[in-house]
Amino acid sequence: MSENVDDKEESLFEAPPMAEQERMVEAILFATAEPVTVRDLESRMPHGSDPAEALVYLRKRYNGRGVNVVKVGDAWAIRTAPDLGFLMRRETVETRKLSRAAVETLAIIAYHQPVTRAEIEEIRGVSVSRGTVDQLLEMEWIRFGRRRMTPGRPVTFVVTQEFLDHFGLENARDLPGLKELRAAGLLENRPPPGTMPQLGDGDTDAEEETQEGQNELFED
Repeated sequence: MSENVDDKEESLFEAPPMAEQERMVEAILFATAEPVTVRDLESRMPHGSDPAEALVYLRKRYNGRGVNVVKVGDAWAIRTAPDLGFLMRRETVETRKLSRAAVETLAIIAYHQPVTRAEIEEIRGVSVSRGTVDQLLEMEWIRFGRRRMTPGRPVTFVVTQEFLDHFGLENARDLPGLKELRAAGLLENRPPPGTMPQLGDGDTDAEEETQEGQNELFED
């Protein structure tokens, strides 16, 4: 009799069948706007579940469909298939347009992270305004990284998971090459640093020219 009771209690902790776990993961990803980590999935699913394995099956099942199960950093999400992105254009609201300075600064951070402001300025050949960095921080496309163990301990910048998610990247290693960026008009060819005009000599950040009231916001 006690044997049957023990077997019954043990069965209460058995994980659901893998097909059911797959459905649970699908439901969570579908209902959550932000990418979800495996740890988050484990905390929501019944004891003994294996969301990592369920994700493998779910990803295969969505392969070639209108939406895909994609990895974003260390998390997972359901996203529109890349080749069908044009169908969503009417649903996308463009809230702001990045200036040339912001695009170049973002590209440098993505390709050279972790990188300091001084290193960004050295690569660009011009000074970087606080407005440019603040805009990228506000958009949550970059964040502060660890401080460098050098004199002054300058802060570094790195791209965020939101940046990777926006561009459909699993990690920064999936970024396109510099040739592709220049071909797309996202990065301009520049002369070597030292031959560039300095800030105020004809190469000011476009953001300072296009955003009204920007200078007043950052005056001491």
